[in-house]
Amino acid sequence: MKLQQLRFLDAVVRNNLNVSAAAAELYTSQPGISHQIKLLEDELDIQIFERSGKKLTAISPAGHAILEHVADLLNSAKNIKQSARDFSNSNRGSLTIATTHTQAQFILPPILQQFSRKYPHIELRVHQGNPKSMCKLAANNQVDFVIASEVIDERDELVTIPAYRWNRFIVVPPNHELTQIKDITLPDLARFPILTYMLGLTGRSQLDKTFQRAKLEPRVAFTATDSDVIKTYVRLGMGAGIVAEMACRDENSNLVYIDASHLFPDSIIKIGFRHSRHISAYQFEFLHMVAPYLEMDTIRKIASSRTLQDREKLLAQAAVPSFRDLHNMLNELKVVG
Repeated sequence: MKLQQLRFLDAVVRNNLNVSAAAAELYTSQPGISHQIKLLEDELDIQIFERSGKKLTAISPAGHAILEHVADLLNSAKNIKQSARDFSNSNRGSLTIATTHTQAQFILPPILQQFSRKYPHIELRVHQGNPKSMCKLAANNQVDFVIASEVIDERDELVTIPAYRWNRFIVVPPNHELTQIKDITLPDLARFPILTYMLGLTGRSQLDKTFQRAKLEPRVAFTATDSDVIKTYVRLGMGAGIVAEMACRDENSNLVYIDASHLFPDSIIKIGFRHSRHISAYQFEFLHMVAPYLEMDTIRKIASSRTLQDREKLLAQAAVPSFRDLHNMLNELKVVG
């Protein structure tokens, strides 16, 4: 059994049994992958995949049993390389982050700027996408960290650390009727077409649940992945926008921002990583930059904790900061600026 065979096996499964796609991902040939998988099956004396001709159609029961161990073995191999790299050259390596557009645009820039100043030889990579896809990358150990909202808790493979709490603002043109209401209620807001994020993005599920609990059905007239796009259509008079507070820092805007934290519960942005991965010294530094309210020792203990209960105990006395508080902490640590 060779480690490369396990890598081929993992890539085929992740690409929905498409050998061509797996070969493209690994920069190798389709026949080469098929040959190595057949050699592995012969060595183990089992059939890992069910086939129709040369096409892989399903994972066999024996294949499922083997795949339970493949991810851990590949992760262990990656940890060995990372550990060796830490000792051979602690100032070189890479940091790969998966996150949403909002975090990439409004939270990460000053943090990554400071990080790159401290570690100029660390290669930075940022993948953007929807939270579920980004969390899957972290769960499969394809990225170092994922930064996302509550959907991150759906992945049992991930250790998570709360970064900050955030809420929403209503965005309207200066002459909009909502600017004349002192204390806006959900029924007030529901009277107007709503422009907000697409399903699965930036706390959208929390927004929908809030209206449902109030037995209201909002008229969602427009959705987008980008706060700036939402604002563009607000300016056109298409409705009232609801955006994350992180996206409300354009002081020169010709829009009115109304705090909606009294209408919606806070959402929490968390940073997650696969529980069995090795974390290098510079990666711990990055975690501390994202969650500066936690001592480095606490972050290390969370990373090495074995159960959710252990992590909850470590976080029990820690107050997760609001977005504004986080921004002030980053300023004090000279991460923002």
